[in-house]
Amino acid sequence: MTEAIIEGTDLKRFYDVGGGLFSKPVSVKALNGLSFRLEPGKTLAVVGESGCGKSTLARLVTMIERPTEGSLLIEGRPANPYDKGHRSTVQIVFQNPYGSLNPRQKIGTILEEPLKINAPDDAETRRAKAMEMLSKVGLRPEHYDRYPHMFSGGQRQRIAIARALMLNPRVLVLDEPVSALDLSIQAQVLNLLMDLQKEMGLAYLFISHGLSVVRHIADEVMVMYLGKPVEIGPVQEVFAHPRHPYTAALLSATPIADPTRKKHRIELKGELPSPLNPPPGCPFNPRCAYATDVCRGAFPEQTAIGEHRFHCYHPL
Repeated sequence: MTEAIIEGTDLKRFYDVGGGLFSKPVSVKALNGLSFRLEPGKTLAVVGESGCGKSTLARLVTMIERPTEGSLLIEGRPANPYDKGHRSTVQIVFQNPYGSLNPRQKIGTILEEPLKINAPDDAETRRAKAMEMLSKVGLRPEHYDRYPHMFSGGQRQRIAIARALMLNPRVLVLDEPVSALDLSIQAQVLNLLMDLQKEMGLAYLFISHGLSVVRHIADEVMVMYLGKPVEIGPVQEVFAHPRHPYTAALLSATPIADPTRKKHRIELKGELPSPLNPPPGCPFNPRCAYATDVCRGAFPEQTAIGEHRFHCYHPL
């Protein structure tokens, strides 16, 4: 087995909210026991409804926050936000290309800022590296002296990708990187990411709602529900043979560009439970058509069929 660049074991992240003179604070279980591994040159996609813990996982992996419990290793060592090596190893590209760039800074300044903080390069070297990175993401030298408002959304996301690559990271956390873009531009940015991955040997933690996008870019997919992973495995295997009812429901809602293919839509009943008070046992049981009393007891142990793993008492 290839050694993982990033490995998380039983990660938990709880947030205390509320509380006052006459009430105790309650705990939001944003992540509640998640294990994963990310190998060099591979893409692990993380999917699920809003509130399932995807962005919380991104904040832990980028060391913006620390886990409440569990272990997170980067290159075999405990994740440390004060370790320059770790900060260089993992970088992030945010969802909103309009809000992630400082509107008062020129593009050259935005790209050079990580080098100013983390590298001993002089001004000439920083400029040369910024110019080289602009070229890698498909932008022109004259863009160096322009401001973010002078670019389209797709161009801004290319700039955000270039900034994330300035320190030569091994891992990029991509938090919904194309969801704010038009479909035609999405394809261009995804193809750029795949080309950069091949050229630079990057590993991606790709967070997305769009399963069609995940199918295009990912090697492995992890399906999350209410802070827990319910299914993980090679993307083609999970898409072809989903074992957890929640995964099957997500896939049934994904558009297919084939008018001749019949599709059965699985409708989920009820709302996503509150992470303030998640249901006992499997968190999906209140909305699951196959749920029985055993599902309301304890969270199911992991079952593995080759590399395809899932947590379900009544797999499909």
